[in-house]
Amino acid sequence: MNIKILTPEYVVFEGEVSSVLLPGKNGEFHIMKNHAGIVSSLIGGKVKLFTNSVDEAYAKNLTKENDKDSVFSYSIKSGVVEFNHNKGIILCE
Repeated sequence: MNIKILTPEYVVFEGEVSSVLLPGKNGEFHIMKNHAGIVSSLIGGKVKLFTNSVDEAYAKNLTKENDKDSVFSYSIKSGVVEFNHNKGIILCE
């Protein structure tokens, strides 16, 4: 599935991921391939991307969570996510 993370200043990440973990108002939630369409607000926390690789252009924006798994994170203050038809856009600050 394709995920794009945007801030008002730049594109943080765009690429294929197997899933994404997001900080929602009522707790973290996981979006995986073929997830039902969703629009949700996000609170401060970490957006975690589960992916095999990250393009070098975006690697500088992300933190690798550990060496064993391919999990990358990006800290946000707030935002909104829209996901439909295996494409997601995360607008955040």
